[in-house]
Amino acid sequence: MDLANYSFEILIFLFIVGMVAGFLDTLVGGGGLLAVPALLLSGIPPVYVLGTNKFQGSMGTGIATVLLFRKKKLDWNAIKYLMLASFIGSVIGGVVVQFIDTKVLSFVIPIVLVLIAIYFIISPKPKVGPQNLVSNRGFDKYAVPSIGFYDGMFGPGAGSFFVMAGVMLKKLEIIQATILAKPLNFASNIAGFIVFFSFGHIAFLIGLIMMLGQLIGSFFGTHYLLKANPKVIRFLVVFMSLSMLARYIYSLGSY
Repeated sequence: MDLANYSFEILIFLFIVGMVAGFLDTLVGGGGLLAVPALLLSGIPPVYVLGTNKFQGSMGTGIATVLLFRKKKLDWNAIKYLMLASFIGSVIGGVVVQFIDTKVLSFVIPIVLVLIAIYFIISPKPKVGPQNLVSNRGFDKYAVPSIGFYDGMFGPGAGSFFVMAGVMLKKLEIIQATILAKPLNFASNIAGFIVFFSFGHIAFLIGLIMMLGQLIGSFFGTHYLLKANPKVIRFLVVFMSLSMLARYIYSLGSY
């Protein structure tokens, strides 16, 4: 897509959203709750919105994953099969969504985002417990591929779902669950990117601008992970997301 079709203000707006989304996604997940409404608001077709979100989001989760490996917070042998399960689930979800009519996506995506935002508001705060690295059948075989499938189809909130599943099923402490979620989310993002790329549904230039923002945001987010206040950040994610969704819905009604 030609950048000449977008004002300088829109491009700066998308860059800033990418930066904030990368920062927040590294801390608590849910960066897509900002990125997807922002892309919708910029006028990109819905199926391109999903593909471009995968493209730019892979930078944030990728940087976070690499930094966590370098800090020795992740063990490759312990997560490689979980990453594969997330990848496969996302590929299937990504293929399925390619055959959904664009007009349906224009209607469905805002509804999905609103439902997820409401769920984040009313869901109970995860309890802090001891670290537990023992394999859990429900998490390994069902939760990870299912969340991967969702991420391949839509995506917003997938990182937070990985965190919640780690807390509820593996009984991980919230920070450990967040660390584990990064490579799983990265695998599903990369899988989604591959699928959308193969179908030609990515706005690369827009995605690169947001990706640069993701790079900056995720770098700082990873370094501040242990200092984060998830409750406050989650509130900000939901508030900003619903605000942009409201603006997007208003813009639809003005046509």
